[in-house]
Amino acid sequence: MACIQPDGTLAPSGEAILLALQTPKTLGEVAQETDLDLFMVRAAMREFLGAGYVEKEGFTYRLTPQGLTALEGSGEAGR
Repeated sequence: MACIQPDGTLAPSGEAILLALQTPKTLGEVAQETDLDLFMVRAAMREFLGAGYVEKEGFTYRLTPQGLTALEGSGEAGR
């Protein structure tokens, strides 16, 4: 499951995950809020970490300015 599509846009699941991260959360909290399986959220976080869209501190993930820009580009920020 790619959350960032080849053209650079966010897949629906990616949008949902970044929306959830407008406030810092653990993987479990993101999975619960988005109704996605934990393994899917974990894979997405690896992708987003690599792209610089999220950062991790301990067990908590948060949106970076770059991630917020990607989310705003999808038209979903502030939803």
